Amino acid sequence: MPPEADHVVAWAFQELKDRERTQKEIHEEFNDRLAELSLGPISLSSFNRHSIRLASMARRHEEVRAITSALTERLDPGQTDDLTIMAAETIKTLIFEMMEDGEAMTTKGAMELARALQSAVASQKVSVDRRRQMQEQFEDGVDSVIEAVSAEKGMTEERASDIRRRILGVRG
Repeated sequence: MPPEADHVVAWAFQELKDRERTQKEIHEEFNDRLAELSLGPISLSSFNRHSIRLASMARRHEEVRAITSALTERLDPGQTDDLTIMAAETIKTLIFEMMEDGEAMTTKGAMELARALQSAVASQKVSVDRRRQMQEQFEDGVDSVIEAVSAEKGMTEERASDIRRRILGVRG
C-alpha cells in the first residue's frame, strides 16, 4: 500500500483489534476508503491474510507484554537491568529471525529495524554501565565502612582484607 493509505490501514487494524464488526464489513469499508483515495480495492483473501498476520503479531505482542509485566513484578529494583538486557536480546533475535525468514523489507523497514537494534544495544550499554557504577559504589561503601571500623576497633590490615574478601569476593 502506498504511504497515503497508512491511515486507512491503521484504521482497519484498530477495527479488527476491537472485534466489534465482522472482517467482511471492515474489508468493505476498507475498500471504500481506498476508493476515496483513488486506490484500487484489495481482495478479501489478501485482506484476510494480512488480518491473520496482524492478529498473530498483536497476540504475540500481548504475550510479550504479559511476560514482561510478570517478570518486572518479580524483579528487585537492581534487577531491572537484567530485564533491559533481555529485551535488547529479544529485539536482536526478532531482527535476525525476520532476516532469516527472508521477509521482504523496504528501505524504511530496514531503517526502523536498524534504529530498534541501535536503541536496544544502547539500552544494554546503559544497563551494564549502571550496574558497573552501582557495583563500584557498593565496593567504595564497603571499603569506607571497613576502614572506619578498622580505625575505631584497631583491626589489623589482614583482618580488614579478610572481611573485604568475604563481602566482595575476590578483592584483597
